[in-house]
Amino acid sequence: MLYPFKFQPLFVEKIWGGQKLKKILGKEVGHIQHCGESWEIFDVGDQISEVVNGFLAENNLEELIEVYMGDLVGDKVFNEYGLQFPLLFKYIDAQEDLSVQVHPDDALAMRRYGCNGKSEMWYVIDADAGAGIYLGFKKGVKKQDYLQAVKNGNVDQLLVFYPVQKGDCFYVPAGTVHAIGKGVLLAEIQQSSDCTYRIFDWNRVDAFGFPRELHTAEAEEALHFNDKTDYKIQYEPKLNQSVLLVDTPHFKVSTLQFNQPMEKIYAKIDSFVVYMCIEGSVHVIYEDKRTHLQKGETILVPAIATSVMLLPQKNVHLLEIYM
Repeated sequence: MLYPFKFQPLFVEKIWGGQKLKKILGKEVGHIQHCGESWEIFDVGDQISEVVNGFLAENNLEELIEVYMGDLVGDKVFNEYGLQFPLLFKYIDAQEDLSVQVHPDDALAMRRYGCNGKSEMWYVIDADAGAGIYLGFKKGVKKQDYLQAVKNGNVDQLLVFYPVQKGDCFYVPAGTVHAIGKGVLLAEIQQSSDCTYRIFDWNRVDAFGFPRELHTAEAEEALHFNDKTDYKIQYEPKLNQSVLLVDTPHFKVSTLQFNQPMEKIYAKIDSFVVYMCIEGSVHVIYEDKRTHLQKGETILVPAIATSVMLLPQKNVHLLEIYM
């Protein structure tokens, strides 16, 4: 019988990473000094999540899908994606600014690499005073303005800066220029892709004195130029209710803050459900079996589970994601 799965995180050292994944989310990052990312559930290239709980421990995600197919991910998901798990879940700690970058959309990524593009969503878990993100071009910026800025080394001056605080949420469609600013800890939900074009890296150099590679030629075709200047998601949190944040062709994300038992019914969605625990801890109960989920952890509920009971330990905050 399938059950809610927990996976071994993959910790990724980054030049811009810090220690908030350990200090705030309780991650056991080991010797990594600049831990920028915790990959929670993933299937990218040869990096595939491995189960750590229950009788299917040590099996990876691809092996599970091969055996359980639609019972695990949902029939419509399996029919479209096959053995490829379609989403990638991360926690990201930006101690320094990330590079200014862009991801290709589905059409461009398929043409260039035969894979999906990369649209993503950010939920801010913690932010230092004055911290923010760069997202989208300022109104009126045209392609020629961008190309000149690339030559001048000041692309950052064309970007919209959003000061952020805990609870802020943004949708970043593929083709949108962006950068997570220093001092921000966030959860990221994205299409399963690691395709990134780096445009500007704040003139940084690595430990050997070399700048990181830029991909300005590839980015030129990937960038979408429009006058959209507001990517922030407006929502009102409600205690003991799911509140929808984003509903996209690739994923749906809700925020769920609760302090009393809650039954979630999933009979009609035909999809796996993922919970990312932002605060507190909770018992996820399915078929009389309990799986404990605490702050900083992520769990996958199989599609065959048409309902689960959530028993909170004090106040709990989850992100709820499905296809």
